[in-house]
Amino acid sequence: MPVLPRLDRRGLLALGVALAAGVGRADVVRAEERGAAALPLEAVAEGVHVFRAPYELVAPSNDGAIANMTLIVGDEAAAVIDTGNSYRAGALMRAAVRGVTDKPLRYVINTHMHPDHTLGNAAFDGEGVRFVAHHKMPRALSLRAETYLAQVERLLGPEAGGTRIVLPDLLVEDRLTLDLGGRPLELRAHPTAHTDNDLTVFDVASGTWVMGDLLFVGHIPTLDGSLIGWLDLLDQLAGRAVQRAVPGHGPASVAWPEASDAERRYLAALRSDMSRLLEEGRPMSEAPAHAVVSERGEWALFDEFNSRNAIAAYHELEWE
Repeated sequence: MPVLPRLDRRGLLALGVALAAGVGRADVVRAEERGAAALPLEAVAEGVHVFRAPYELVAPSNDGAIANMTLIVGDEAAAVIDTGNSYRAGALMRAAVRGVTDKPLRYVINTHMHPDHTLGNAAFDGEGVRFVAHHKMPRALSLRAETYLAQVERLLGPEAGGTRIVLPDLLVEDRLTLDLGGRPLELRAHPTAHTDNDLTVFDVASGTWVMGDLLFVGHIPTLDGSLIGWLDLLDQLAGRAVQRAVPGHGPASVAWPEASDAERRYLAALRSDMSRLLEEGRPMSEAPAHAVVSERGEWALFDEFNSRNAIAAYHELEWE
């Protein structure tokens, strides 16, 4: 029986709910054995392969694979960054990994706690695999575990089988370098921005910066941390020269920092619009109708997430 990463009380409760529902790992037929195709990967640099996710909400048609996932292969081992919104999405990524390399998978790295980046972890749980994340991620994921598991079961139905919480067993307090054999990965834990547990991964060999949801391209940014912190962090990160960046949602790779221009424009407009609403003494209930309405045609899933961003921004700025 595989050894599970250590869970806190809430994480154990969520795991128990999943197992009691009959969706334990042993009960799931692996995606490869069901004849499912592996996720398509794009080679963006030597040894760096990215699944470019569609701009969609979780649905059976996409198996919960709605966030970009990255494979990096070194001389001795490989690492996967983010795993999708279900066991099945993770299994499809695992199949894609095996289509590229037979080197052992040493690390699964989560860029933050959101379900579209973490709920596929269980597909990689096994001997020798370390799960890596920001030091604040275990608490953040555990607090929402029950909600995330219930949501994926509701949205995917039987396709949610096997989905469970796997928390990291290797935490990044500030910076950490992982070696894949002649291929160092520089991990950095960031202050609150998109969430309070954002982590980036820089592949030194190729100059590729895997940014998770600190960077959205085409897909509307989603705010679950600090609007002010996100804007400040993007200003800081923009000063770093790299060969390419991999967004959490968007193309497989983009130019940095140019690719962040639209996101920064949206977030700055959100701050301006909500600040003006507060100055006028208008209530939070009016926030969605006045938030960045000029950009409705510029972003995928605008109507699904812009109102939530407005409420989150209004609430934060109200206490600034």
